[in-house]
Amino acid sequence: MKTQNALYGIGLFLVFATLAAPAQQVAVDAAMNQSVILAGEKQTAYLRVAMTGFDVEEAERTPVNVAIVLDKSGSMSGEKIHHAKEAAIMAIQRLRKDDIVSVVVYDTTVNVLVPATKLSSKESVLEAVRSIEAGGSTALFAGVSRGANEVRKFISKNRVNRVILLSDGLANVGPSAPSDLAELGRSLGCEGISVTTIGLGLGYNEDLMTQLAMYSDGNHMFAETPTELAGVFDAEFGDVLAVVAQDVAVAIDFDEHVRPVRGLGREVDIAGQRATARLNQLYGGQMKYVLVEVELPAYAGEDVLRASSSPIATVDVTYANMRTESPDRIHKQVAVRLTAEPDQALKSLNKEIMASAVEQIALEKNRWALRLRDEGKIEDARAALMSNSEFLSTNAIQLHSDKLKDQAAMNEQDAQNLDPGTWGRQRKIMRMNQYQVMQQQAE
Repeated sequence: MKTQNALYGIGLFLVFATLAAPAQQVAVDAAMNQSVILAGEKQTAYLRVAMTGFDVEEAERTPVNVAIVLDKSGSMSGEKIHHAKEAAIMAIQRLRKDDIVSVVVYDTTVNVLVPATKLSSKESVLEAVRSIEAGGSTALFAGVSRGANEVRKFISKNRVNRVILLSDGLANVGPSAPSDLAELGRSLGCEGISVTTIGLGLGYNEDLMTQLAMYSDGNHMFAETPTELAGVFDAEFGDVLAVVAQDVAVAIDFDEHVRPVRGLGREVDIAGQRATARLNQLYGGQMKYVLVEVELPAYAGEDVLRASSSPIATVDVTYANMRTESPDRIHKQVAVRLTAEPDQALKSLNKEIMASAVEQIALEKNRWALRLRDEGKIEDARAALMSNSEFLSTNAIQLHSDKLKDQAAMNEQDAQNLDPGTWGRQRKIMRMNQYQVMQQQAE
């Protein structure tokens, strides 16, 4: 099989039948982009471990332990702080008496407005939020750190532990580099605390905000205007209240003849024949996946019996089940069937998995275009984005994927908004879209 301009023709497969998961267990599908591979030549393939959270009723949902951290610096005055307070109040109204909430505000200094407490007296918490007034600088790092301290007071594997950060400006008090916030996010993620970041307006640092969210496995969202905050908070609390699994670990052990090359999208660690990845949470009804590019050997005729009867990869997914309050482990095997007929291999293509691979490879191209634009190479960035749009469009047709079609349109729109007058806004949109694709964040 020859490499084609469209990715449709370059990848190949693996997979075992996936049995239906119990109603209160995460559904795991371990598969590759083709179930039949062509013998006699090395091939690139994509193994995807997809995990879908089970549905849960409101009365059975996991209690939450959430710190709302609000920027109240001078730039937040007026309409911004008004809508931020209204959005926070609306979100708090959705919580139950057994949920824990804290409210932290920061400007030049940090103030714990509401220490971590169960919502037995919701009105007192709402009154504290209503009292917030804007003024001062932006001690973002300290604000997040203080919010995390409040979460730690009641941190539990049987609760959803989350910090939700809202900021409209650049961090200008304390540590302020994206690497500083990335390290903070990584540290909190290791504790089981995710940080969701919400950037408001055009003055915040999107690199800093996405790094903090990514390394703690939280969400990231961009609200261009204050009136969008209610919808953003509503979406975020929809995720917080729908967590069904935490501390998710994925381990993939490959046969000695299969070479794991790299992870696509979310971070994947590869050591020898083992690939591992970690997610802080899974949400009910949402699918998250780990995607690994591998190199398959040139299986010869004598490999047919071995390859068709033995797994070439085994997958273990472990997680804390928030409904049963117990650990779960799901084991899958991935096998390969060989053929000498190219048509048989092509007919076995899993279009959904192939579309995931295309989307993540296109993400890398989009990120490269953003770097070109940051270097001032506007026309080079534009050409890269238009090429990426064509790549996505071709695969959208071949894979019958509306999602890839939408991504193609987004890349074309990116290409049209690279000039200085529109770049500040467009960069934030691009970074948010990149993050959502990489983390498979629900829009």
